Amino acid sequence: MELLDDSVVPERARDVKQEAREFADEYIAPNAEAYYESGEYPWEVLEAGMDAGLVAQDIGEEYGGKGYDLAQTLAIAEEFYRADAGIALTLQLASFGAEMVEQYGTDEQKEEYLRPVAENDQISGLAVSEPQTGSDLAGMTTKAEKVEGGYEITGEKYWVGNAVEADWLTVYAKTGESDDRYSNYTLFIVETDSDGYEAEHIPEKMGMRASKQGHIVFEDCFVPEENVVGSEGGGFYVLADFFNHGRVVVGGHGLGLAAAAIEEAEAFIDEREAFGRTIDEFQAVQHTISDMRIGFESARALNWRACEKVANNENAGYWAALAKTKSTEVATDCAEQGMKLHGGRSILTDRRIARVYRDVRIPVIYEGANDIQRNLIYRQSR
Repeated sequence: MELLDDSVVPERARDVKQEAREFADEYIAPNAEAYYESGEYPWEVLEAGMDAGLVAQDIGEEYGGKGYDLAQTLAIAEEFYRADAGIALTLQLASFGAEMVEQYGTDEQKEEYLRPVAENDQISGLAVSEPQTGSDLAGMTTKAEKVEGGYEITGEKYWVGNAVEADWLTVYAKTGESDDRYSNYTLFIVETDSDGYEAEHIPEKMGMRASKQGHIVFEDCFVPEENVVGSEGGGFYVLADFFNHGRVVVGGHGLGLAAAAIEEAEAFIDEREAFGRTIDEFQAVQHTISDMRIGFESARALNWRACEKVANNENAGYWAALAKTKSTEVATDCAEQGMKLHGGRSILTDRRIARVYRDVRIPVIYEGANDIQRNLIYRQSR
């Protein structure tokens, strides 16, 4: 049975889902092992994705994109991540942070910064986490001090996708000291060739090696006042809304990875022989596969329901946290079970299941660690 069938996918997202599958089959899957081994940034695949109209097209048509909605973006994520998570993350990070500029930015910002990304002439990124702070969005210490004509940013950011490769980033920095710690942060558009901006790649990750993250040091990095996104002090609230959409898509990351783990496990048990028969004939193996599919189908149904809820702004934080947590943890479980079924071969680095096993550890952390999601689920369900 087809795992990522389109029966639960809204009709408007089915065509782009098929395009994403065809692209993944032609460009992502065949290059996955090579890019994992090399750890290089997959520029050629990224450019092919741009040519195919599958990168940064969540930006509106008035700024050069296709205006893909949340369901269409989720549909692409499922297909890309089934093929390879590292390359997929690179493709989906090419416009990271742009959604906030489109929703809260000025017309001038949208024309200057969104259009080049939508037209695939530039790539963007988002800088939030810091070397010592991740989930505590109101605990970041990078500061933006008001000066004549703008702000000077000083501090560090870590885990930043495209920190080295991007043309500009949306940067989250502290601008106030009020008792309301959530109103002390502001978002800025920062061009990466600015004086006082220095970035380098962080040490290599165990998974998703084709996606590059960086460490940024800001030292009196001047940002003009017109590069404030939204209003001063509104950054936390803008970011919280942005992450609701992002967590639904990260759920899609988990679904794609879970599908890959199940596919690999089912293909292996059909061929592997033990005790005079293929191991798919053993009831224990059949039950393991059944549990993997139960978890997958449950997560996928929840994720697509959450997609609709978040798109309609119906208790979005609650549904986004549910989807992100369930789908990424199902992926982790499916990868674990897939490794078990592969036996000794599971630890060989040329095996797809081994790459999936390493990759699934990452989405449970990014876009808000799952323990933080459980906090949100509890608070927002009361």
